[in-house]
Parts: sequence; C-alpha cells; structure tokens
Amino acid sequence: MKEGFERSARRACELAGMGRSSYRYQARSRDDGPLPERLRDWAVERRRFGYRRLTVMLRREGWAVNPKRGYRRYRAEGLAVRTKRRGKRAAGVARVLRALPTAANQVWTMDFTQDA
Repeated sequence: MKEGFERSARRACELAGMGRSSYRYQARSRDDGPLPERLRDWAVERRRFGYRRLTVMLRREGWAVNPKRGYRRYRAEGLAVRTKRRGKRAAGVARVLRALPTAANQVWTMDFTQDA
C-alpha cells in the first residue's frame, strides 16, 4: 500500500486497519541452547516435579525462564508428570472383627423392641 498508493506508513496502516507497532514488529528467534537438555535432565532426576517447580530450579541456576517459557519448553520435550497408580484394594469393604467377650458383663447391649 505504501508504494502502490504512495502513502505514508501511518496512513497505509490506518487504511489496512493494523497497528503501526505490528507493521514495524521484527520477530526474533530465541536460541534455547542447552536449556531443553537441562530441563530434561532435571525432569528425569525429579520425576514428581512439574514444569513450575522445574522452572524455579532453572531460575536458581541462572536461566532466564519465566513460567510460560518453562511450560512451552516442558511440553515441547514431551514431558509430563507421571500419574501415580492406585494400589489394588480388596474387592469388599475391609471389616474389623471384634474380639469375643471372655467373661460376663464385658459387653452391654440394649434391645429396643416395639409391641404391636
């Protein structure tokens, strides 16, 4: 639009309905370097740690990682906290057997009956 209609960038952006900051935006690619490897090492060492705790640990080591970036890298590596499987339980309800009385007057009960 700038060259075709000989308009300024400001006017061309206004006609196109886009912001000038979007027009001037230059995307920067971020090189993570050894970050994914370090993240994977921590995840293997600490299996029960999720991306939040691993992000905190990376920040303590001096990495510039915020939670969004930590989550993005965590998922890109295919990592996830492994869910714990519950142990098998008995099919029925576990019942506790009471000890039988060994002498008189150890157990007192009261029966409620109703006459019709």
